[in-house]
Amino acid sequence: MAIAPTVKSFLREHHVDYDVVVHPRALTSMETAAKAHVPGDRLVKCVVIEDDQGYLMVALPSTHRLELGQLHRQLQRNLGLATERELAGLFKDCDPGAIPPIGPAYGIETVVDDSLLQKDDVYFEAGDHEELIHVSGKQFQDMVSGARHGHFSHRM
Repeated sequence: MAIAPTVKSFLREHHVDYDVVVHPRALTSMETAAKAHVPGDRLVKCVVIEDDQGYLMVALPSTHRLELGQLHRQLQRNLGLATERELAGLFKDCDPGAIPPIGPAYGIETVVDDSLLQKDDVYFEAGDHEELIHVSGKQFQDMVSGARHGHFSHRM
């Protein structure tokens, strides 16, 4: 499938320097990290949640688990997981389960776990299960500069 057109357009419009890492097909973030030979704590995964205010993309390291209760307390929102059907409608140019953690590209509010903002470089899904985007930590910070951040995950 290659890089999702929405992602490619966002990266170009924001002048993001990136590399593409091709890897054997993988369906989970930990499997992706292993097959792509990248550190799991530098592979960004996203979880899409929602409430009556709309959708919210949460970006965190693939080695971490989202603490939904902690995020709920920080944001004062009663959030629940978005359904697969909703995700398919939001990310039409992405394979299911291969959502890039750049909500602004899709018009979705984003929150970023603080642990990602300290990385020298990060990797994230390109929109399929066979390619990752690799950017510097600074570039990732710039891409999510409008996002709220906090500590709402823990290492698995």
